[in-house]
This record gives sequence, structure tokens and C-alpha cells, in this order.
Amino acid sequence: MPETPSRFWDIFFEVYAALPRQGPGNRACAARALGMCRDLPPAPRILDLGCGVGAQTRHLAELTAGTIVAVDNHGPFIERLTETVAAMGLAHRIFPVHADMGKTGFPPAHFDLIWSEGALYNLGLDTALRLCRDLLRPGGHLVFTDAVWRKTDVPDEVRRGFEQDSPTMGWTRDVLAIIEQSGFEVLGHFTLPDAAWWEDFYTPMRARVRELRKKYRDDAEARGILDVLWRETDLHEAHSDCYAYEFFVTRRQG
Repeated sequence: MPETPSRFWDIFFEVYAALPRQGPGNRACAARALGMCRDLPPAPRILDLGCGVGAQTRHLAELTAGTIVAVDNHGPFIERLTETVAAMGLAHRIFPVHADMGKTGFPPAHFDLIWSEGALYNLGLDTALRLCRDLLRPGGHLVFTDAVWRKTDVPDEVRRGFEQDSPTMGWTRDVLAIIEQSGFEVLGHFTLPDAAWWEDFYTPMRARVRELRKKYRDDAEARGILDVLWRETDLHEAHSDCYAYEFFVTRRQG
């Protein structure tokens, strides 16, 4: 991370807030994961934790007849989602909430389905699973994606990038073990395809970085931060065989 973290995050969010989504995923993967859920109510109560600007929130609205509370701790993401929801006429079904996803304030056993794409690591998986179990009704579903290793011989730069944000990142088998130890039944899991990284995430990220390089052409510090963000896409292009995002579909036991 650059020596001026506050400036880093300013530029980071200037890039990420403009993207269709803030991590890998797509509608096809969401539909596949949702199809693994068993016996959801016809109109489930859904909580989307770490919703970003709401790409998967909108997918859930298309794929279910439920109501969706979408939570993120970054206010501008929620503002953008609120505008999108209003423009789409979905304000009666999608309810964006600016809150810490670890302190949502919702009562226990309130939701039929909790969905989280690439966000639970912020809480630590053990903590996140305890939180989600408390918020789910008995038999409710937790569906989430998490980064996992696929090879042991990972280049140092790639390993440092992941371990900086997710120091406990493990293998798929490790996540499965934590899930089962936390009172959930594993209904299925699958690896996101590489297209889910590029279509609505890395390709628009590169376009946004190019745009901001022009804006900051006389600002060496900003351009250095943009280079760091671009480097992430280069590393994925070269080393995507080393890691993956895995979709986990689970159900609360008891």
C-alpha cells in the first residue's frame, strides 16, 4: 500500500465507485448458486451484506420475488444504489442501508437468505458465520463467495496482495471445514469462471483507470496509485491459476 493511505483510498473509491460491481461475479453465477438453495419461501427476506453498488442485489431482485435489504459501510455506494433502485422502480423491494455489516441492528432469525459476494472476509470468516447464523431463521440459507488458493507455488507479489487484505485466506477445504464447524450444512460450491472477473469488474476497472490517468496526468502520486490498481489486473491475467473465488451455498442447521 502507498505511504499515504488516505490518498490511496480516495483514489481507490474513485475507481471502484464507478464500476458495475466491486468484485468478481456475474448473473449466471448468482443464478447457479441460487438454484442450489432448497425450499426457499416464494418471497424470501434477503440480506445482501457488503452490497457495493448493488450488481448482485439487482440480480437477486430479478431471480427472486423477495425483498432485499442491501448493506454496505461505504456511503457513496449506497447513494448510487439508492438512485439505481429508484430509477428501476424497485424501491418497494430493495432497501439500501448504510451500516457496518457487522452491526446491522437486525433482530435474530429475521432473514430467509443472506447473500454476500466477496465481503465476509472483512469480518473474518468465523465471525461472519456466527453473525449470519444468528440473523438467519432455522433452515435459512447463507450464500457467499470467498477467495481461496489453488496452488502452493504462488508468486510472492500475488500472495502479498491477498494476504494483506485476507491474512487467513486458505483453500476450499479450509472454508468447507469452517462452514461445517459453524452450524451450517454445505449444499454445494463451485469456482467462479474467469469471465466473472473480467466482464463487469476488471475490464471496466481498466477503462476507469485509463480515464483517471488523463485526469491526473500531472499528479504523480495519483498516477502511482492508479498503477497499483492496474497491476492487480495484470497479476490476475498472468496468475489466475493460483487462486479463485469460490461460491459456497449453505443452510443453517437447527
